[in-house]
Amino acid sequence: MAYTAADVKNLRERTGAGMMDCKKALDETNGDLEAAVDALRARGLAAAAKKSSRTAAEGLVGVAVTGTKGVAVEVNSETDFVAKNDQFQDFVRKTTEVALGLGADDVEALKAAAYPGGGTVADALTNNVATIGENQQVRRLKTVEVAQGLVIPYMHNAAAPNLGKIGVLVALESEASADVLEGLGKQIAMHIAAAFPLALNAEDLDAELIERERKIAQEKAAESGKPEAVQAKMVEGAIAKYAKENALLSQVFVLDNKTPIQQVVDQAGKEAGAKIVLKDYVRFQLGEGIEKEVSDFAAEVAAAVAG
Repeated sequence: MAYTAADVKNLRERTGAGMMDCKKALDETNGDLEAAVDALRARGLAAAAKKSSRTAAEGLVGVAVTGTKGVAVEVNSETDFVAKNDQFQDFVRKTTEVALGLGADDVEALKAAAYPGGGTVADALTNNVATIGENQQVRRLKTVEVAQGLVIPYMHNAAAPNLGKIGVLVALESEASADVLEGLGKQIAMHIAAAFPLALNAEDLDAELIERERKIAQEKAAESGKPEAVQAKMVEGAIAKYAKENALLSQVFVLDNKTPIQQVVDQAGKEAGAKIVLKDYVRFQLGEGIEKEVSDFAAEVAAAVAG
């Protein structure tokens, strides 16, 4: 056996597939988790790929904005209890403000930067670990900026102002008024938090993700038994659908469930009398892509794995 109870648990959480289906997929792929996800999806047994980014670590996401520039920072802790700690929240808030002044999205540069009150961000982090008694880390940051316009922040599941579990920034470039951009940006940010786009537009989608989707679509098409020409159209149709559903500008606006985001932005620009460009965005979800340690659920799957 090339996998563990934790792998079965992880695969089940990522795909929503049944325990025995997950075990079978891991058997077939010799414990390769990513291959098992693809196998389940090809069989139609897995939920949408978006579930693979469920929260898997604790801590906080912080956002900070100053007019045309904004930054999001993720700081992890071992437990949600620490995320509610005033000292930890103060550290995340101040670290995010420091990140706003950096010229690059570099974690090491952020840790080396001066921290308010003395020392560096890394020094403050070390002090946090020593006094709170739990491991913590600055995981990532991303900055967005426009030449003219506004960067609008949004925090879903806020634990405190500008701190929470899902932080979003929307960068709108325009000569339109701040009130117009603020309202539009807030609505788009709420959409981003809910819809989880993978890129701004189809051209920006990760090539490896597209290739992975293509292989899955080819396997499904082959199982249909239809002529090769028809299979090829099925594959291209599947890729086009994937791109449309995962690129922000082509996603259907969650607030009306019918209008593509690009059209929402264009219409807002027409009404404001000034072109509005959705230049960039950030969506940080706490713990994205980090695996938690095995919980008591492992006991439930242990028998299935051993059997």
